[in-house]
Order: sequence, then C-alpha cells, then structure tokens
Amino acid sequence: MTLIEEPRPDNLVLSPVKQSGLAEQMKRGLDAPICLTWELTYACNLQCVHCLSSSGRRDPRELTTEECEGVIDELQRMQVFYINIGGGEPTIRKDFWHLVRYAVDHGVGVKFSTNGSGINAEVAEQLAESDYVDVQISIDGADAETNDHVRGAGSFATAVQAMEHLNAAGFEGFKISVVMTRHNIWQVDEFKAMADHFGAQLRLTRFRPSGRGADSWEALHPTDQQQRELYHWLMDHPDVLTGDSFFHLSALGEALPGLNLCGAGRVVCLIDPVGDVYACPFVLHDEFLAGSVRDEGGFQKVWQESDLFTELREPQSAGACASCGHFDACQGGCMAAKFFTGIPLDGPDPECVLGHGEEAMDSVARAAVSKDHSRTTVVLGRKPVS
Repeated sequence: MTLIEEPRPDNLVLSPVKQSGLAEQMKRGLDAPICLTWELTYACNLQCVHCLSSSGRRDPRELTTEECEGVIDELQRMQVFYINIGGGEPTIRKDFWHLVRYAVDHGVGVKFSTNGSGINAEVAEQLAESDYVDVQISIDGADAETNDHVRGAGSFATAVQAMEHLNAAGFEGFKISVVMTRHNIWQVDEFKAMADHFGAQLRLTRFRPSGRGADSWEALHPTDQQQRELYHWLMDHPDVLTGDSFFHLSALGEALPGLNLCGAGRVVCLIDPVGDVYACPFVLHDEFLAGSVRDEGGFQKVWQESDLFTELREPQSAGACASCGHFDACQGGCMAAKFFTGIPLDGPDPECVLGHGEEAMDSVARAAVSKDHSRTTVVLGRKPVS
C-alpha cells in the first residue's frame, strides 16, 4: 500500500538552518492549513480517563452528511493536503465510510484515529486497497493491564485485533498512537516492538490536561525524570513520529525532528462535530474559538480572516521566558498545557524541563486543573449514540 506523503512535522527531518527558516515562515500562517483535525462525532463506546474532548455521547447538532460534504469541497478548493479525522470514535457515525470515500474522491487525503472497534477483516482489506487513507490505532499500554486502566476493560484486545486485521490485509505503515503517561512511558521499547511486529509506525503524543484529562493530569502526566529519559529515547529513535508533541523537551539540548513550534492557527486547527473551528486541537474552549463552518464564508473565511487566527500569526512575546536562554529551542512550550493548568499563555510550559513550570503553577489557582474546561453543553454517557 502506498500512503500519501504527509507534509507535516512528523516527516520533516531538516538541517537546523532549513528548519529554522521553515518554522519562521509557518509562524506567519499559511493560506490554508497543511492539515486539520476534524472531530466528526463525540459519540464513543469508550470513556478514556484522559480524553481531551470528554467524548461519550453524540451532540444532536452534529454537521449533517451534506454539510460535511460541503466542508470537504471547500478543503479541496483550498488544496488542504489531508484531514485527520477523530472523535469520539468516528467509525460510529453511520456516514463515516461514505465521508472517507467522498474526501478521497475529491483529492483530500484521510487519516483517521480509531480505537479499533470498527476495523474487522473486511474493512481492513478495503482500507489496504486505498492509496489515500491512513489509519491510526489508539492504544495506551503495551499490555492489557496498563492500557485498560486508562481506556476501559477489553480495549487492549480490541485494538490488537484491529492491528492484526490490518497486518493480515497487507496494510503497511498504519500508525500505532500512544499518549505518554507516567504509567506507560517505561514501555516505549515494547510499543516500538509492537509497531515493528505489525509493520506499523509508532507515534507518541503528549498528554494534555484537556477534557477529562484535566481531572487525571496530576495522576498521569510524566515525571520530570521520565520526560528527560523520553527525550533521549526519541533522539535515538528518529523514525518514531511525534507530531511536534514534545518540542518543549528541546530545551534539554538538540532539537527533536520537526518544526518545534506551536502550529495552532498557523498551520493546523480543529473542526468539531457541530462545525465550530478552534485554533488548537487540544483546546476546545471559547477563548480559542475562531468561528464556524456554518457561518457565511465557511471554513475559508474563518481560516483566512478570523481575528483569533490573525492574532496568533503575529510575532509572539517570550513573556516570562524572555530571560531563559532556551526559549528559541522550546518556544515556551504548549499553549494547551499552559491554558488548562492556569498558567498565562506567555508563561512557561507546566512541564518545563528546567523547572520553571512548577514555579509558575505554584503561583496560580490550582482549582482550574480539577474542572473540565472544554465543552459544557454536551451530555456525556457510557453508551454511544449513533
């Protein structure tokens, strides 16, 4: 199977000069996002304790099939390379496979993230026949005990079975996506071995305190020592994808492969199930709401003209990090991690490897960490709504 070459930070291995130049260009924003995350539904058959969107039940205001097709038409005109479809569990939507085919037929590549529950042998064979669809299986433990503690009983077996189906169908290079927590970070070698076994590619992402993750942050986010060990492991495994999740670790020395910057509103954004457009896929909050695809002018007007995106593309102040000699490397860290832990956006990353984040968190009200900052209008439940 030949997958589309994804023009994203995951695949960028550049010289320091080229990397710096490209990063500076992207800070100013692009006419269209390189890719965007699209959460098609909040319906989900799992209740992961770290779910950034607090998914569970479908929002009755979801975009219709026709509205989704209209968004895809618009992305085709804007020449967006691909969409990263998630949720919730996107395969729960009755029109999911139709929308995947519609996007591919209109020249928009698709990567979708799934817990594997919708991937049987027949589906795997169909996916293996497509040149423009990539699959990302989410798993958060190299064994059932570790994974199911976070994702729910039986979820490990479901994910592994999906991998087996994809492997048997000859789908090479699908992604195994792992959110790094203090309970699984020591399993990175096992995750890599799993990916190699299935002919897949490992993708590690950072745990952010968004959605239900706000309540599990203290218990799950990696320790400082674990972060340092992860940095060196990633430096030794440049073939492991990260999507620029860990650019805050670059303060430890040499920059990790990628752009090492926050691309929110500059090269990426998110569309939620009801069509609202957010600057960052990890910050579903009114302060980062740029507009709606249902507004006049659609997605293109939001991307190119919204006040929020215009502001994000302006030169950013180093703020409290101005006196740190490592700011050029880490860029002050993750906007989402700062926002949901109560640190000002121009403050240090809460997981700053130099310890400045701990000092900043000591000075803010910790009550903000214990509540769900994201969507407040969706009724959650344990059973999906189709």
